[in-house]
Amino acid sequence: MVQAYILIQTEVGKATAVAETISEIPGVITAEDVTGPYDVIVKAEAETVDDLGRMVVAKVQKVEGITRTLTCPVVHL
Repeated sequence: MVQAYILIQTEVGKATAVAETISEIPGVITAEDVTGPYDVIVKAEAETVDDLGRMVVAKVQKVEGITRTLTCPVVHL
């Protein structure tokens, strides 16, 4: 299982709606509004890195109100 944090910037006033929509996507563990340079931080998991990439591109990035994403895979050193 591969986990990642997805840092999301949204249009002004859209963070709560984006987090609520993303929280319903299969594979999303949490989606929370935050303050700072990003508006929403998501923790997600998938079977493989490729599956994770497909989730981000095909599902997360298509949510209305998102302007930018940054995916940070979790590594175990």
